[in-house]
Amino acid sequence: MPERRARPEPTANGKKHTWRRGTRPADPPPIKTTSRPVVDAPPTAAHSPAAGIVEAALYRDGVRVATPTSLADTFRELREQPDGMAWIGLARPTEAELLTLAAEFDLHELALEDAMEAHQRPKLERYGDTLFVVLRAARYLDAPEEVDFGELHVFVGPDFVITVRHSAAPDLSGVRRRMEESPDLLKLGPEAVLYAILDAVVDGYVPVVAGVQNDIDEIETEVFRGEPEVSRRIYELSREMVEFQRATRPLVGMLHSLMAGFAKYGTDEELQRYLRDVADHVTHTSERADGFRQALADILTVNATLVTQQQNAEMRALAEAGFEQNEEIKKISSWAAILFAPTLVGTIYGMNFETMPELKWAAGYPFAILLMAVVCVSLYFIFKRRDWL
Repeated sequence: MPERRARPEPTANGKKHTWRRGTRPADPPPIKTTSRPVVDAPPTAAHSPAAGIVEAALYRDGVRVATPTSLADTFRELREQPDGMAWIGLARPTEAELLTLAAEFDLHELALEDAMEAHQRPKLERYGDTLFVVLRAARYLDAPEEVDFGELHVFVGPDFVITVRHSAAPDLSGVRRRMEESPDLLKLGPEAVLYAILDAVVDGYVPVVAGVQNDIDEIETEVFRGEPEVSRRIYELSREMVEFQRATRPLVGMLHSLMAGFAKYGTDEELQRYLRDVADHVTHTSERADGFRQALADILTVNATLVTQQQNAEMRALAEAGFEQNEEIKKISSWAAILFAPTLVGTIYGMNFETMPELKWAAGYPFAILLMAVVCVSLYFIFKRRDWL
């Protein structure tokens, strides 16, 4: 098997760049900086079409020169092209495929572990002469009105770019197509590809910002309309904004780290302008995300205040209704007591017993009528004094 060619070193004319921008105070010792030995890959992974490969291509001077269909073909084509660059796109790759790539391109085991496990926060790390970048893409779904997040891992070496997607977003086919239509930009090497990927991820945030802004406008209308489900919608959108901040905020520091090494590492001036533009967009998006989260917090406070006011009004109405009901009950109870007095007297004197006091009394009837009247009038004045009537 032929030996691997020596890795090209950076030149003054900027035709070939290697990423040597470290985000740590000190870089780890390089694993291999002059040549890559040939490593025999597992036969099941390298010698059969890989299901995880979305597209693999070999470029020379910004032009595609080969389209391999497997990892083995990609490695072979790259060995045959001294100044070539391989761009391998993977989607949910198997562990065997990642191990094959790690053996061929000397990928660090920590970066490989992150790529296997996924669920990483956005970050930028350098292992030897390979840059490892984790990005969180986002897209706005119109039907459910929610934000869907994806994860992308990018390995950038002296003559290769490997992208590993763990979700549907982002779709990098458009990035590859746009780069192939700009050979002058593509021939700048792997760092140009990384710029294009960063730009695509950041551009994907624009529809998210527009969709969230529209949701917030609708939520404000629902809040003042008193919609019962608006609190749940505010809470769910607030959680999405937390995830959005986690995706965008680290990008600001990552891009500024790259820009800080422009002079030191001789980055092409055209790429410098592109990366500054991407950094400006990321900063603007991050600020919008912060503003959205603050706006949602304010809306939630206003909604809680309006709900409390509505509940207080309902409680006051219930209290007033209860007071009026009590007044009616007092009146009914008072008249019931007044009417009960003559009924009680009439019931006593209406009993059919032969030996009853006052049964033969001539004044018994007037006395009973007078007793009923006295009791009724007395009760009336008592209830009247207590405002029951």
